[in-house]
Amino acid sequence: MEHIFTANIKAVLQRNFETNADDIFDKSQLIQYINEKTRSAERGSKARGSFANLYAIYVIIEDYIANGFDIKGDYSKYEGALFNKLFARQRELPFGNKLQNHALNNRMNSEFEKYFPTSEYKPILRDQTTNRYWINDNLLNIKVGNTNFNIATVIIDIINEYIKTKQDAFQRFVHQCEALQDIENTTPEKVKEFIIGLLAPNVDARLFEIVSYSILKFYYHNQTIIWGYEMDKLNTENLKLYKTGRTNANDGGIDFVMKPLGRFYQVTETLDFKKYFLDIDKIQKYPITFVIKSDEDSETLKQKIRDNANKIYSINSIIEKYMACIEEVINIPILSIRFNEAINQGYLNNILDEIVLQSKVEFNYSENL
Repeated sequence: MEHIFTANIKAVLQRNFETNADDIFDKSQLIQYINEKTRSAERGSKARGSFANLYAIYVIIEDYIANGFDIKGDYSKYEGALFNKLFARQRELPFGNKLQNHALNNRMNSEFEKYFPTSEYKPILRDQTTNRYWINDNLLNIKVGNTNFNIATVIIDIINEYIKTKQDAFQRFVHQCEALQDIENTTPEKVKEFIIGLLAPNVDARLFEIVSYSILKFYYHNQTIIWGYEMDKLNTENLKLYKTGRTNANDGGIDFVMKPLGRFYQVTETLDFKKYFLDIDKIQKYPITFVIKSDEDSETLKQKIRDNANKIYSINSIIEKYMACIEEVINIPILSIRFNEAINQGYLNNILDEIVLQSKVEFNYSENL
């Protein structure tokens, strides 16, 4: 299946293999997989980048090339790349600073198998006792006619091209935000339309989390709570929403925390009940609000979670114990309503400024990106 970035992939192949480029594209399962994973290049900064699995491939092949196996061969005798080295390298790459170990350990192989269920090759080979890794070089050596071609350096070039495309797209996104900051007082409708456009099911999960936080932060901003330890010494305090860390971080299922109520928020895009129940377990069944990247009605979403749980668990009391921990479900329509309420309170410019600030932090943005 071809898409816009496919032309970039074929251009890299053409530069390296000339008349054999099309045959290599058709015969290489690894290139076909990368072609599938780079679809978001055509959808700009708003689309998920799929860097985790691509970077798992990248860092192992980079190690393969660094040791000269693309030229000298004899890879079967190599002791393998150390996990810590590969993992650290992943996080050095653009957009990779918060990647977890899942892609290296299993996720990349599992997804590859879904695309190529009849393939006899597993891309990433791993020795769990030594924690060393190899790329399956059967996937790097492609035979066209009587000639064998090693595509290791080409894989690196293709992924680098994708990184550059996503960097350029995100740079344009930030510049667009900054341009809106310049005119936010004269054309607020353009700012509002832009932010509403970021509340969509196909938006990159990180951007959705940032926009959700920015809206909810100022939606709650003027709401107050009266509390205290003694009736004659009560405090009046505004609700404050805090972002607990970077998006997609392994932080125990807590994306936002509200003070002084102590409410927990988790942003998600899946309806897999196991993910919800796991988040609830992580915080010892403390009540949690889920912000779900979906247009479906919030009660419908809760019912789907319950229905999916019913298919696995036969004990209603277990399911209800988990469901009772879901304090609130906030979907895209609810976020839109709360966005409008925050605008009515005069916080449109603040929300845009917060989106710009959080985006630059999340994506390690600099003018020289």
